[in-house]
Amino acid sequence: MELVDFEDDPARLRSTFALFPSGVAALSAVVEGRPTVLVASSFQVGISADPPLVLFAVQRTSRSWPVLRRAGRIGVSVLGEVHDAAARQLASRADDRFRGIPTTTLPNGAHFVQGAPVWFDTSVHGEFPAGDHDVVLLRVHALGTDPGAEPLVFQSSTFRSLVPRQPVA
Repeated sequence: MELVDFEDDPARLRSTFALFPSGVAALSAVVEGRPTVLVASSFQVGISADPPLVLFAVQRTSRSWPVLRRAGRIGVSVLGEVHDAAARQLASRADDRFRGIPTTTLPNGAHFVQGAPVWFDTSVHGEFPAGDHDVVLLRVHALGTDPGAEPLVFQSSTFRSLVPRQPVA
């Protein structure tokens, strides 16, 4: 094992961070009559059970988060392997990022991508500065699962799917 001092080399740091696999979440709500979405590979669960909290980190330069944070409720859809193309579309800067993607909106404005393995109906619990990002804690109000849906994984700057291990004989 060899450790290298990256000497404030942001490219080297980002490429190393990219090797860590993570899930992909679409955070979405209808704000002022229009669905708004932010795609995050920094989404984490299990932060707290009492109160139930999840979190994600968002770049301070995000154009979606200032709009989305105004929502009373935010739907979190942990994307599945069937959402590879949808994840790219939702993360784009297109005007209609939800075009052709089946969604559901709750009366409270939380907006969800259908076919996900996990959904959370959340609200902002707190925001904290963290370097060039903010860490956002979300309080979970309701949840849903589809255990048969396989998750989408982001690793080495690309989307991947999990492959179950073969039983050891």
